Amino acid sequence: MPVYNEGEAVEPVLRNLSEFVKTPREILVVWDFDGDTTKPVVERLAPEIPGLRGVRNDLGRGVLNAMKAGIAESHGELVLISMADGSDEPHLIDQMVALARNGADVVAGSRYMPGGRQVGGPPLKRLMSRTAGLTLHWIGGVRTHDATNNFKLYSRRFLESVRIESQGGFELAIELTVKATIAGRRVAELPTTWRDRTAGQSNFKMRAWLPRYLRWYLVAMRGRLLRLIGRRPRSQGSSSG
Repeated sequence: MPVYNEGEAVEPVLRNLSEFVKTPREILVVWDFDGDTTKPVVERLAPEIPGLRGVRNDLGRGVLNAMKAGIAESHGELVLISMADGSDEPHLIDQMVALARNGADVVAGSRYMPGGRQVGGPPLKRLMSRTAGLTLHWIGGVRTHDATNNFKLYSRRFLESVRIESQGGFELAIELTVKATIAGRRVAELPTTWRDRTAGQSNFKMRAWLPRYLRWYLVAMRGRLLRLIGRRPRSQGSSSG
């Protein structure tokens, strides 16, 4: 869970994770600097919430490096990324784990499949996200309706097979989902309701990150085209190549 000055707002999110997730787990909260207001809250709650611990991101500031630091620091065979703003649904996590244990390398919480929905958020961002997710699914062959949602669970074996090439922001989710699709990995999804944050400030910067999302969108579409004409697309960023 990457954080940036969440302060006391993170407490109900962490308590909900502890209450709803029955799978044995660790909860890693990752901040960039020791003065982050989330740190003292996590340190206060750690004795009460099993598996909760803080991690300092020493890879360089920003949400992408925080997610990478959390992945590197985690020990489980499955790794879930979730946000600190309460937008994700913790009661779905055990179901995501079950899908992963049944063979999926990526399990996506999907806002845009039947039964999923999105509540709140800027209208333009919502439109662009939905359009990207549905066109990647129906045209690009990505096996989730919601490639851009960061509420995803990954198998360790898959994470160890790819090299992360994202350069910033929340593009990691679309990169890993596209790479899993190109590599022929199993991708599963289940419907989720995403709710815009009611406390704190979003760190999503559409203008800065849109070109990075577009890069992986085009990679997915190229991969789909190559599959249709009978050529096997080369999986970018694999550990073997």
